[in-house]
Amino acid sequence: MKLHIRLLCAAMGLGSLAVAQADTLAKVRDSGRITLAYRESSVPFSYLENGKPIGMTVEISQAVAEAVKKALNKPDLKVMWQAVTSQNRIPLLANGTIDLECGSTTNNTVRAKEVGFAINHFYTGTRLLVKKSSGIRDYADLKGKTVAITTGTTNLQVLRKANAEQNWGLNIVMAKDHADGFLLVENDRAAAFGMDDILLYGLIANAKNPQDFQVVAQPLQVEPYACMLRKDDPQFKQLVDGVIGDMMKSGAFARLYDRWFMQPIPPKGAALGLAMSEQLQRNLQELSDKPAF
Repeated sequence: MKLHIRLLCAAMGLGSLAVAQADTLAKVRDSGRITLAYRESSVPFSYLENGKPIGMTVEISQAVAEAVKKALNKPDLKVMWQAVTSQNRIPLLANGTIDLECGSTTNNTVRAKEVGFAINHFYTGTRLLVKKSSGIRDYADLKGKTVAITTGTTNLQVLRKANAEQNWGLNIVMAKDHADGFLLVENDRAAAFGMDDILLYGLIANAKNPQDFQVVAQPLQVEPYACMLRKDDPQFKQLVDGVIGDMMKSGAFARLYDRWFMQPIPPKGAALGLAMSEQLQRNLQELSDKPAF
C-alpha cells in the first residue's frame, strides 16, 4: 500500500510539472527570465551580426518579451537568447530550454501535434539556389546531381516526395544549417541548395560574390512561417498573438517588413527588394494561424 501511495504521489508530481512546463507565463514568472530562440543564418528573419541576434523576427521576439514584462509586472525580467537549429528547435521548446522561437519555422499540421503556433508572419515556398554558370533552371536539370537540403526542415520532406513522384533522380545530401547548404554550392560540392526562397535570397545578398548565384525553379508549395510556442498553452498564445496582431493592425508590422525586406540590411548593406506577397497582405487583415498541411 505504501509503495502504491508513493508511486501515485510521484505520478501526480510529474503531472504537475508537465502542466507547469506548459504554462509559459508561470514558468517565466517563477524563474525570473524568458528565453528566446534565434537562428544563426535565417536572413532576414533571425541571424547573427557581430555575434548578436538581429532580424525581423528577432524584433518580434523582443516585442513579445516586453509584453511579458508588462503582463507579469516584472520590468526587471531577464531576457535570455538561445541559438537553435532546424533539428533541435522543437525538442528545446518542449523541454523548457526555450520559451519562444520566432524564426523561419513552417507552421504545419505535423508539427502542430507537438507544438503551438502564433499568427502566420510570412509565406514562402521551396526553390533552388544555384550558380548562374551551372545552367540549371529547374528540378529536371538536376538529374544525377547533388542537391543539399537543411536537416530537419519541411523542404527535405517536400523535395524527397517530389523527387520520387517525378523521377528527377536527385542525389539529396544533408546540410547542418542554411549557411552550410549555401557553402556546399559555393564550393561545388552540391549543384543546388533546396530551401525556402526567401532564405535563399538572404544567403545570396550576404554572399562574397552575390552576382554568381541565383534562385530558380517554381515553388513546390506555399508554406506559412509562424512563431512557435509550447502546445496547449492558451494564455501565452493569446499574449503572442496579441503582440503580432496589434503590430499587423497598427502598421508596425508593415514598417518592420519594409525595414528588413526593402531597405539595406546588415552585414553588407544589401536590400532584398522583395515586396510583401498577396498571402501576407491578406493575413494582415485575417490574422490567421492556419497551418500549411
